[in-house]
Amino acid sequence: MNWITNYVRPRINSIFSRRETPDNLWTKCDECGTMLFHRELSDNLNVCTNCNHHMAITPRDRFIALFDGGIFTQIDVPAPVADPLQFRDQKKYPDRMKAAQKGTGEEEAMLVAAGEIGRTPIIAAAQDFSFMAGSMGMYVGNAIIAAAEEAVKLRRPLVLFSAAGGARMQEGILSLMQMPRTTVAVQMLKEAGLPYIVVLTHPTTGGVTASYAMLGDVHIAEPNALICFAGPRVIEQTIREKLPEGFQRAEYLLDHGMLDRVTSRTQMRDELIGITRMLMGLPPAVKGDLPAPTDMPEPQDAEGDTAAP
Repeated sequence: MNWITNYVRPRINSIFSRRETPDNLWTKCDECGTMLFHRELSDNLNVCTNCNHHMAITPRDRFIALFDGGIFTQIDVPAPVADPLQFRDQKKYPDRMKAAQKGTGEEEAMLVAAGEIGRTPIIAAAQDFSFMAGSMGMYVGNAIIAAAEEAVKLRRPLVLFSAAGGARMQEGILSLMQMPRTTVAVQMLKEAGLPYIVVLTHPTTGGVTASYAMLGDVHIAEPNALICFAGPRVIEQTIREKLPEGFQRAEYLLDHGMLDRVTSRTQMRDELIGITRMLMGLPPAVKGDLPAPTDMPEPQDAEGDTAAP
């Protein structure tokens, strides 16, 4: 047995060899460049702990943080025609859909759910920007209508989280038709006397801003979210002028009366609980307000006997 080959060489290799680490343990903040440990970032709802930059979050993760105990029931959405225009650019539309579904694990760009926040029953809908830029197609229109119908049926407020690059070009005029369809859905809520609260997240643009995203009873935005119809670069190229600092960002729109609040994602749940209970005519929520247990043991005295009431 050669001790150099069998002992010394493996020992040297173990000392100087590079240890492999998972690639997803750390995330770099797009705003300040800070390296954030993935668990710490997830616990803070994808908000940078150094500069408060709000990174993207999936609708499912958002709902887990929003609903009591992370418990919610997903509401079924009618499936539209798969490829009505037989659209093709660099890829066929069905191929793009399959790639988006595989990458996100979701069926489409909007998730609708029912549950409770602070023991207040609500219906919630959220767009997923990572699914084809959250683009508004027929499915998104069906999702908003399904959410509104469920809210009217159960007499619950509707909370919608918008995040979109606009209408989905692969569905052409059919995607633009979702603007009046969703407007009618919002009108159903208003006629039923139910609150419609919109939380605008980064980015909310195009036909989404021109329809259901700006029709709420209350408009809240996450910090520094881009909210517009046409983007600032397009406007600058059109008018050939430099736009003001922070133009079309949430804080700018708040200062100019387009929004009601700008609220951090980590405080959004408490904000929504207070607003929904106020609009529904309910008393303020009580911290730690839990239902009393139904099988409480009877009180006993020092000797272990049942005490008199």
